[in-house]
Amino acid sequence: MDDLWLVVGLGNPGPGYAGNRHNVGQMALSLLADRASTSFKNHKANAAIAEARSLASGPKLVLAKPNTFMNVSGAPVAALLRFYKIEPSRLIVLHDELDVPFDTVKLKFGGGHGGHNGIRDIIAATGTGDFTRVRIGVGRPPGRQPAADFVLRDFSSDERATLPNLLEDAADATQLIAAEGLTAAQLKFHTARP
Repeated sequence: MDDLWLVVGLGNPGPGYAGNRHNVGQMALSLLADRASTSFKNHKANAAIAEARSLASGPKLVLAKPNTFMNVSGAPVAALLRFYKIEPSRLIVLHDELDVPFDTVKLKFGGGHGGHNGIRDIIAATGTGDFTRVRIGVGRPPGRQPAADFVLRDFSSDERATLPNLLEDAADATQLIAAEGLTAAQLKFHTARP
């Protein structure tokens, strides 16, 4: 399907995790669904999905939130790729990234998992790392706080003030990747802000 993309927002299920840094991928995905005035419905692939367009006349997007925990996101993603007959090269995964400063979005295609267990599981389940990642910066934990504790905490009050802009950037970048390609999106989002 040349006109179809699978866009996956990673996170953990349930209200207790909803505001965690680890769930920023799902937060951005919810924004994409809101923009398209669509809502999520459960799918047999153990995910909640919604259908949208990247832009008014752009390609169709299947927005998906796995119903599993982050570390076992791969099976639902692989099942959705099979169900919709989408190649992994047309998969976009939105996820939190410790190695990117907070309030920054970095985009890349392919590569390893970089220690991110959700990405690791998707690579294992699909047999490839050849998909696009929208890396939503959450920054590094302060002091000696373990990374696992840091990503499972909600954003600070200062971060929450800026978070809507970060989510807008991640959603805009995703739409641009699907509509105009990764290079066009990188040119826009990898350029320093004034």
